[in-house]
Amino acid sequence: MSSYKDKKVITIGVMSELTGLSERKIRYYEERKLIFPERTQGGTRKYSFDDVERLIDIADKMEDGMQTFDIRRMEQKKLPKKELRERMLRGQLNAAFNIRK
Repeated sequence: MSSYKDKKVITIGVMSELTGLSERKIRYYEERKLIFPERTQGGTRKYSFDDVERLIDIADKMEDGMQTFDIRRMEQKKLPKKELRERMLRGQLNAAFNIRK
C-alpha cells in the first residue's frame, strides 16, 4: 500500500506555491530529469508530497552552487536500480509515443 506522500495529486501551480519556485523553474528541473511528474490524459502535470520535498532539496543544492548534472548523478546513486530502470523506460516510452514531458 502506497503512502499519501507518493500519490501524484498536486498541480504545478500548487507545487509552485508550496515550494516558492516558479512554474518555469519546476519545468526546467523536469527537463533536466531531476523531477518526474505524472501526466493526466489532458497533459496536466501531477506531483506528490515527496516531489515537494525533492524540489526544495534541489533548489537548496542549486543555491549552494551545484549543477543539475551533479544533482542528477547524486540522485541516481541513491535510487535502487529497479526504480532507476523504471524511470528510464518511462522516459523512453514517452519519447517513442511522443508524449509531452
